[in-house]
Amino acid sequence: MSTSAGIQDLTARQAPGLGGFNLTVLRLEVRRLLRNRRTLLFATIAPAFFFLIFGLNAAYASEPAGHGNVSAFVMISMALYGAVLATTSGGALVSIERAAGWSRQLRLTPLSAPAYIAIKVLTALVLGLASVVVVYAVGALTGKPSMPGYLWIATGLSVWVGSLLFAAFGLFMGYLLPTENVMQILGFVLILFAFAGGLFIPLSQYPHVLQTLAMYTPLYGLNELTHAPLLGVGVDVAWVANVLVWLVIFAGGAMWRFRKDTARV
Repeated sequence: MSTSAGIQDLTARQAPGLGGFNLTVLRLEVRRLLRNRRTLLFATIAPAFFFLIFGLNAAYASEPAGHGNVSAFVMISMALYGAVLATTSGGALVSIERAAGWSRQLRLTPLSAPAYIAIKVLTALVLGLASVVVVYAVGALTGKPSMPGYLWIATGLSVWVGSLLFAAFGLFMGYLLPTENVMQILGFVLILFAFAGGLFIPLSQYPHVLQTLAMYTPLYGLNELTHAPLLGVGVDVAWVANVLVWLVIFAGGAMWRFRKDTARV
């Protein structure tokens, strides 16, 4: 009786809701990420350093740019680069888990691919937030970036939320590339994305052909959207479409690789 009752109880059990997503797992992932001091320092110090180099140049820093000045424009650019670098790094750390066989262990749990991707993306966003806060804090301490107070909040939030696109990118690449050189490859790729999307050099200075090609690169839409509040321009549907299309590609690719990786025996 007890055996059959036990069997009945087991068969009556249901899989957890939300595909196994829960805050406990998320909290553990965030704590584990924040213990990685090398990644944390690289994602926060490098963009702040770049801002100090390019955002304080007396030759152009005080020139007007929309509702602020060029220094504020550069600060947003460096915060975006830092957040992208941080979230990509946070997502790509999954490559270490793969090497340790953790991905295949997840096959024994009820955690679904979408839930796992959501947990990893949210974890990477914590690192992205740290990068944005550090760059904006350095900018505020220098006193050079000039824009209304509400734009500090609006642009900072748009940079942070938008960086989730590259958390999905980091996850996708973390499953796709070998562990030993994933960040070296991604660091170079992100620099290419930044130049192609007009993050380091305004697209207006590019030849017309490159300006057209830039509209199809992953950082184009995000770059335009995060600077739009400062520049006081309306939101172009093409910018939003660019972000959404690449988000679907990266998140879909990450889920595909997760399922493929956990299916291995």
